[in-house]
Amino acid sequence: MTLQLPLPRTDGDIRLIRTSLPLLREDPRDCPRGTAVRARPFIEQVPERPRRKPVEDFALAPVMKALDAIEYNGADVETALRQLASNRRYHAAHLHWASEAVRGYLAARKAAEAERQTLKRLATVPVREQWASIRQLELPDSRGATRYERTAWGRRYASDDGSERELWLLSVNTFKENRPHAEIAEAASVAATGTPSDSAFRDIHRPAPGSTTHPDRVRIISVGCGDGSYAVLADWDAEETAHQYATHAKPVLGRIVADDRLNPGSSCERCEALAGCAKPARTPGLLGVPAPHLTRKRRSVSASDLRTHARCPALFHLTRVLHLKSSEPESEPIRRGRAVDAWLNQQHSKGSCYGVSLPESLPSLATGEQAPALAMLAEHLRACPLEGLGTAEQVEVQKRLTTYDPELDTVIVADPDLLYTRSGGWIWHETKTATRRPWEGQELLETHPQLALAVLLMSAGVPGGDPRRSLIELEFLYEGGSRCEEIDPGDPDTLAAARRIVARLAGPWAVDETYEPKTGEHCGNCEMLRHCAAGQAHAKAE
Repeated sequence: MTLQLPLPRTDGDIRLIRTSLPLLREDPRDCPRGTAVRARPFIEQVPERPRRKPVEDFALAPVMKALDAIEYNGADVETALRQLASNRRYHAAHLHWASEAVRGYLAARKAAEAERQTLKRLATVPVREQWASIRQLELPDSRGATRYERTAWGRRYASDDGSERELWLLSVNTFKENRPHAEIAEAASVAATGTPSDSAFRDIHRPAPGSTTHPDRVRIISVGCGDGSYAVLADWDAEETAHQYATHAKPVLGRIVADDRLNPGSSCERCEALAGCAKPARTPGLLGVPAPHLTRKRRSVSASDLRTHARCPALFHLTRVLHLKSSEPESEPIRRGRAVDAWLNQQHSKGSCYGVSLPESLPSLATGEQAPALAMLAEHLRACPLEGLGTAEQVEVQKRLTTYDPELDTVIVADPDLLYTRSGGWIWHETKTATRRPWEGQELLETHPQLALAVLLMSAGVPGGDPRRSLIELEFLYEGGSRCEEIDPGDPDTLAAARRIVARLAGPWAVDETYEPKTGEHCGNCEMLRHCAAGQAHAKAE
């Protein structure tokens, strides 16, 4: 379907269509209509929604601010970092990470320039002005647009004579080597054809004074600010860039700005059309907590988010909001669980895995780690829940379920390992790997709050079906056996317990505006310990 504007409960000028690189990724978990709305930056929700951020929630914001001071204003690194520290909007641990990220980025730039010198390529210098490829129409086209702006966010560099341009695409952790080809082609095209421009909030890009010479050659470089890794994704002349754009990027751009399909998920958090959208389902009061007295920008939350926040608000902010990751390798149990889940998801997507031969090994696991993981898979194969399921039943693997609480202005998401129908009801199936048999009588909802949220969602009619026939299953896999627990989401006592558990977790999260560290035994092996002064002090004292 083609997007029809205006959308309910939105207003604004639709004549500008502005695209950016993330829109070209066509992530299957994103909402096509939401992407099309994002490409129209002057469309806003009516009435206007709150946008206050008590703490910076974009990991690269302080990195870009420091690099601007260094590359455009001539500040030295230490001065730029001191200026960052004076901004109270940045979390202290975020600032510590950012200081390392800035140094890592600058080291990558220095190494890349040395490579250019070895190849006898011209040196490049920072470019302050953004590059924007602009097309102005005399009359509105079939989409109602009179102006198209194609942009590419990143760090910009060019040779003194303008014959070469480089666009550095920043990632939070390590460099992204698997960016879609359409994204790379579009980045190269914007670098090759873009006009140096100035931009302001809620305004068009306006040409900046200075040279408008287009380069003969462009390079697109992916860089990871977390570890300073980088790689050249494209090194093309103008002719090759034009070919790559026409072949790979242009068709995607045509699709994304017009697609009207709905696919609710985490991206609903930033959608200006959510208030008037038919999806996701409305579940006011689902988390059992009132809206905070101070309004703030819309958020999304999952059971894993709430559990992490309860463990340590600082850890939540760093890993679940800023998406920082440790460079240290994951523990064996985490790797094993991930490998087991991946194999099961692959088999369940094809149907039941009952009777399927076990693989000789699983990717990403060392030789000594294979036997326990394969033993767990063997346990599952003996009693796969999809065995014998009728052909008319539905099966969903890792399907994202999404609801919206308009009172809390929060998007709530859950990703069941497996969903399937049986006799008119939905079965929500979770699989957990463990090193030993779980304790008998352990309170499942307390230990696994995603089950408590599952109870609330199913009681609210998500994903649907006959609630009398719906069920939640928790399958434990361990080397020496397996066990499956069942939870009835329609049981009044179970529902009351789930509400109590979720509200207890959601209450502190809903009102938190500082994300202070909560020290404890967990500090010693915390993945963010190197950035947390309070955690380091506690671990040292212990």
